[in-house]
Amino acid sequence: MALMQFRSAPRANAPLAAFLRDASIEVMPRTAASIPDLTAILPAGALVFVAHIDGTDPARMQETVARLARDGFRPVPHIPARLVPDRATLAEWVSAYRAGGACGALLLGGGVATPRGAFRDSMQLLDTGLLGDMPRLFIAGHPEGNRDIDPDGGEAEVMRALRWKADFAARTDARMQIVTQFAFEAQPLIDWARRLRALGIDMPVRIGVAGPARLQTMLKFAIMCGVGPSLRVLQRRARDVTRLLTPFEPTDLVGALAAAKATDPAFPIAAAHIFPLGGITEATDWLARQRGD
Repeated sequence: MALMQFRSAPRANAPLAAFLRDASIEVMPRTAASIPDLTAILPAGALVFVAHIDGTDPARMQETVARLARDGFRPVPHIPARLVPDRATLAEWVSAYRAGGACGALLLGGGVATPRGAFRDSMQLLDTGLLGDMPRLFIAGHPEGNRDIDPDGGEAEVMRALRWKADFAARTDARMQIVTQFAFEAQPLIDWARRLRALGIDMPVRIGVAGPARLQTMLKFAIMCGVGPSLRVLQRRARDVTRLLTPFEPTDLVGALAAAKATDPAFPIAAAHIFPLGGITEATDWLARQRGD
């Protein structure tokens, strides 16, 4: 009788798996509500950011945060400055999130041109003193710039804001991390993170990574979100008609970041932050494969 041979599953790339071990991921309240059991798809104890886009009901935000905490995750709600009506509302939101089990908050400008209330940016939110009870605070980073902040395409104002926040963290002992917009080339991300260190901005960086998605979907979101020069990676791929229907995965990008981190103990990028542009299950399946879960 011939012996049956079994092929073992391919081993995960060790540096890549290590880099993704503490990856965070983003969900919207309506996405979470459509999934009966989040523990079936999200890594146990994961840091899960809850996106607050324009039109989101604050009550749904609070319910999602509380559900994630009950399920053993570490929820981090977005607080978009330009969507906060007033100081009293900010205090109510922060109190509700803490009561629901939030382990921190991501402070953002808010993605709308005109503020709906008293706040224009995250620095004004920090200045209220209302966020001191949050165990962690997260702020936005823009490795490819942000034309809403620097219309000339540079990074002077973006860096000035990050310097202000680093000083705030130093004088208040706030535990603060940077979470960036997604991009598609590793070396410019590495160069940007090292520029932060050269400027004395030493907050840990969670680098934004676009989860697997069809190329057309990826291009749509990249243009909508103002992705900069690294958009050329997608444009080059789009010229290859044989790859148009193949989902774009961030494995090469994250692999390059992981390799850089594995060889540099002072590497400034601490972890990845996954934007599930092609769907939450596609993103978590990819994450599980790369981590060897």
